[in-house]
Amino acid sequence: MDKLSSIMAGEICLSKDPGGSMKKWREIFGVSQTELADHLKVSSSTISDYEGGRRESPGIGIVKRLVSALILIDEKRGGKVKKQLEKDFKPAKEIFGISEFFASVKGTVFLKKIDGKIVANSSKLKETVIYGYTLIDSIKVILDIPVHEYMLLYGKTPERALIFQSVENGRSPMIAVKIGRFSTDMKPSIIVLHGVKNVDPIAIKIAESEKIPLVTSNKPIEAIKESLKEFEA
Repeated sequence: MDKLSSIMAGEICLSKDPGGSMKKWREIFGVSQTELADHLKVSSSTISDYEGGRRESPGIGIVKRLVSALILIDEKRGGKVKKQLEKDFKPAKEIFGISEFFASVKGTVFLKKIDGKIVANSSKLKETVIYGYTLIDSIKVILDIPVHEYMLLYGKTPERALIFQSVENGRSPMIAVKIGRFSTDMKPSIIVLHGVKNVDPIAIKIAESEKIPLVTSNKPIEAIKESLKEFEA
């Protein structure tokens, strides 16, 4: 997916009102419900139901088809809307820190080092190894980093732990990881939700479906960094 497609898909999937976001993008591109429905080979009522919230929120596959359809329709018209939207893109800010390990570290060892508690896929953790970790400001990443740039979070390898700070309940970081995989075809070996008290059931469900060990930790970040120093390259 190109930059614009990734941002559109990410916004729709992360929105509290996916249908409203779908409608917004359709209207920005000046495409009618009928035209979009014809392109997707579905009924106009299907599009209307999604936009009106009368259907279950669309999955990644449907969102990808919808976004691709809007851009393709625009390209057939000369691509004016796409070109205009791309003019406003700005470079992403550096809002995460990456550390690489000189050798593999077992998931169970990593868990002890951060005083973590496994909340999903505990059996998977036993066979997991990582080669580094990334400290992430959850709110800034979700708000400021375009989806297509999520690959930067993975440093030299996706076989790492993503440690999300400033977490409320874990839902948004897990959705972001899922959307990022859709865009970059990457997923981490372990996800850590730092400082969360109650993990959202949706976050756990996503972790289970993606088969990613999900961990919580309340150990101070500086103490975590100090504990992991012995493994750093």
